[in-house]
Amino acid sequence: MLTSRFSRTFLPSLLTVLMAAGVCWAQDPTETAEQAPEEASPAAMPSGSARLLVDGASAASVGFSLRSDGTRFSVEPVARALGIELRVGPLGDAHTLFFEGKQVLFGPDDPNVVTVAPDGSTRQEVWRLSMAPAESGLGLQVPLEFLTRTFGEELGYEMEWSFRNLELNILRRELRQLTGKIDLVHQHRASTLEIAFSERPRFRFEQLEGAVEIRLVGDSFTLDSPFSRPADPLVSDVVVTPTRIRLDLVPEAQAFQPRLVPRGTGVSMVIDVFRQRSRPSDRTETETSSFTPMSDGIRTIVLDPGHGGPEETGAIGTTGTVEAELTLIMARLLRTRIEQRLPVRVVMTRDADVDVPLEARPAFANENKGDLFISLHFNSYRGTRARGAETYFLSREASDELAAEFAAAENSAGSQETDESGLDLILWDLAQSQHLAESQRFAKLVQEELNQALGLRDRGVRQAPFKVLIGAAMPAVLVELGFLSNPEEEAKLRSPAYRAQLADALVRAIAPRSACRPAPPARSPRPRTPPSPAWPRR
Repeated sequence: MLTSRFSRTFLPSLLTVLMAAGVCWAQDPTETAEQAPEEASPAAMPSGSARLLVDGASAASVGFSLRSDGTRFSVEPVARALGIELRVGPLGDAHTLFFEGKQVLFGPDDPNVVTVAPDGSTRQEVWRLSMAPAESGLGLQVPLEFLTRTFGEELGYEMEWSFRNLELNILRRELRQLTGKIDLVHQHRASTLEIAFSERPRFRFEQLEGAVEIRLVGDSFTLDSPFSRPADPLVSDVVVTPTRIRLDLVPEAQAFQPRLVPRGTGVSMVIDVFRQRSRPSDRTETETSSFTPMSDGIRTIVLDPGHGGPEETGAIGTTGTVEAELTLIMARLLRTRIEQRLPVRVVMTRDADVDVPLEARPAFANENKGDLFISLHFNSYRGTRARGAETYFLSREASDELAAEFAAAENSAGSQETDESGLDLILWDLAQSQHLAESQRFAKLVQEELNQALGLRDRGVRQAPFKVLIGAAMPAVLVELGFLSNPEEEAKLRSPAYRAQLADALVRAIAPRSACRPAPPARSPRPRTPPSPAWPRR
């Protein structure tokens, strides 16, 4: 608490400085100076004028306002300083920026921003701000996030805001000169474009109409040697410029999000292209019954929705989300996405809210001659702070105490096996152990896709003796797709759009293996499996 003497001597001086800087305080001057901005009400926040600098040189002044949810800046002087056209609709609500042939549409009180592609295309990209633009006496004001995403990423600028100096500095990012080569290979019904960069690139990936584009941000790319595009049934052309790499696709072809793979001192960007399949409901009965498996790679994927039945509900979220129900929803969605995009067969250990013993799940996968087993779960932990995804593969010993704790919790649910020595023999049976290395590689790819696509916290790949993986004579992983004990993450998991993102990430992890995996070695006899339980099959 301030003393009266401090209030009499310091506060008047402070107010004089702020008024000279153009800051207007709608606040009682006797309010404590120790109050943090985020603790004050919006009406108590400063607003005024700051210096706008471009590459360190003063360009103009820009209005700003600091509210409880963050700082906003007047967009018009920033656009004018960068030579970008800004048009405002007759009612003052529709704002449009024009640059590089694109249009960026936004308006007050709406966190959604729409980017319309160049060349008159109808393709649109919609992205969402963490806080909406707002009207002010100095025109429409936008968060720094908006300026960074539009002018920063699109035009190669960096935005630096100093409240202490009341300066918004716009710096042109120095281009890094990257070198490398490009290879395009088609095999097993898929095309793979690999771009070898001398350093990890900074980029944005854009899905266009009939094409995909890698746009480098702050980087310039030069080929070490000329690229001669081979004839490819899925990629009609590859166009390379210093800041963009574009893949033109044939009709019905689809490219997945790029993967970054370390290669020596550099990084390779790998983009897989596949021919889209028609939806299962669109196929004729003949097409469905005459499914032709691939000569090598994955032919059958077994999805295992964790838990199930009236007793094995699994984790319960803070708002009542039931893990067993959510895993079934997720498995059905993933099955649809896989069947739409990959030439494989998908079966599920359960397709209803029924109890399937843990030991019967890998048995079902073996009986259906599965090539890949994925058990889907949602996590829970003490407290509400834990978040992110985890991917596990089988091991006699857990990789850490937390992995051991999670495995023990999962193993205690839905198991009919009591002979631990019998489990141990199955675990290390040759028919199963030969797939452990491949399970580890696939688990790593799943984790990388989830982290990169969704910005999830990387909780890493772990090992544990999960009963549901024991005995599966194929690569097998268990994926924890989020924490229901975290209210924020639970809310995301209840969103169909977010679950679709999770499913797409898993499809991207599966896709290279389904098309490009070398022919597997001859399989050892499958382990003996218990009698098939009575649960619904498709």
